Amino acid sequence: MARTSIYLNFSGNTEEAFLFYKSVFGGDFGNDGIARFGDMIPDEKTQHMSEAVKRMILHVEIEITGGLILMGTDAPEEMGFSLKQGNNVNINLEPDTKEEAERLFHGLADGGVILQPMQEMFWGAYYGHLQDKFGVYWMVNYAIQSIS
Repeated sequence: MARTSIYLNFSGNTEEAFLFYKSVFGGDFGNDGIARFGDMIPDEKTQHMSEAVKRMILHVEIEITGGLILMGTDAPEEMGFSLKQGNNVNINLEPDTKEEAERLFHGLADGGVILQPMQEMFWGAYYGHLQDKFGVYWMVNYAIQSIS
């Protein structure tokens, strides 16, 4: 079955981030839970892996809304990653109710920075924008039903 997912790279705090996301969205981690770098089959690249890297997250995933899968990994330089965080990607959530929009927005904003408080916007949505405590940007966009 085809699907679309978002893959996030973190600098050593993937587990903390995904436990936080699980507390906001609910559900369980998919694909047999959390895989760590230490679970990899040893080869030339992994045989000299430090104990710290072995404990890092290789892969984790959770369904967040509407079947969308949020995936993540730690990105240790020792394994060839060069992580550069930026604000060029936002995850846009479109919940079914205003109450769910509020819940998601304030849950994700806990410990983060509210960039645009939730409010009615000119395009007909109840919208807010934030950066969570892990540096991930989120837009919450509830389409207001017009009354005719």
